Amino acid sequence: MYNTIEQLIAEAKDKDLFTVIVENEKQIQGKTEEEIWKSLSDRWDVMYRSSHKALYSSQTMVGNLISGQASKQEDYSGGKTLCGLELNHMMSMALSSSEVNAAMGRICAAPTAGACGILPAVLQTAANHLRLSQEMIIKAMAVAAGFGAVITKNATVSGAEGGCQAECGVAAAMASAGVVYMAGGTAQACANACAITLMNCMGLVCDPVAGLVQLPCSYRNASQSMNALLSADLALAGQDPVIPCDEVIDSMFRVGKKLPMELRETALGGIAATPTGKQLAKKIYN
Repeated sequence: MYNTIEQLIAEAKDKDLFTVIVENEKQIQGKTEEEIWKSLSDRWDVMYRSSHKALYSSQTMVGNLISGQASKQEDYSGGKTLCGLELNHMMSMALSSSEVNAAMGRICAAPTAGACGILPAVLQTAANHLRLSQEMIIKAMAVAAGFGAVITKNATVSGAEGGCQAECGVAAAMASAGVVYMAGGTAQACANACAITLMNCMGLVCDPVAGLVQLPCSYRNASQSMNALLSADLALAGQDPVIPCDEVIDSMFRVGKKLPMELRETALGGIAATPTGKQLAKKIYN
C-alpha cells in the first residue's frame, strides 16, 4: 500500500498505474476489481449526465447567479473562438455540471461538489481528442482517484480548510494526472502533471458570493479545466516541476492553513465581499 505520491510511483515502476491503484483500493475497501470497476462506471454515468444536462437547458437555482452559463458557452463554441471548439466545449461541460450542482441536481463530487465539473469535462475532452474508449476513461478516473486519495490523506480537499486551491485546484490536479495516463504518459509524468497543476493555482481563495456554490465557482471549474489540460501537455512534453509532487501537496496544505478565515468559504472576503456581491447576498436572502 502507498501513502504518498512517491510511494505510488515506486509501486508503478513495474506495474501499470491503474493496476497499482485498483489493487490498493481492493485492500482498503475489501471489494473485487469488478465491483470497483462498476462503482467507477456508475460515477462516470452521473458525471457524463451532469456535464451535458445544462448545455441546452438552463437550470434554475437559488439566486440564479449562474443559470444559463453552460448553454451560452456552448452556443459560442459553435462559432469563431479564441481557444477553439474543443476547449470551449470543455468549458461548457464544466459549467453544465456547476449549474446542475447549484440547482440541486445529481452530480459526482470529485473531490467536492463545488469542483464537480472539472473531472468529467477534462476526461471527456481528452478522450474525444485522442479517440479513446469509455474503458480508458474509467481507467483514467481510477488514476485520478488514486492521486486524489493521497492528497486527501496528506492535505485537504475542503474549501473551508484550504481555499479553492483545495477544491477546484485538486480536481484539476486529479484530472491532469488522469489525462496524462490516458495519453500514454509514465507514472512520473502523471505526478509531474499533478504538481504543475497545483503550482498554477497555489493560493486560490474560496469566496462564494452569498455563500452559494455558484460564483465564482463555476468559472473556476472552467478555468481549472484549462489548467488541467495545459499542465498535462507540459508534463507530456517532459517539463519537470523540480519540486516533488508530495512537497507541492504539502505546500498547498500549508498555504491553505495560512489563508485568513475570510478567504475560506465564509463569503466574507474576496469576490463575495465586493459591493455588488454584498448586494446580491442581501437581495437573495432579503
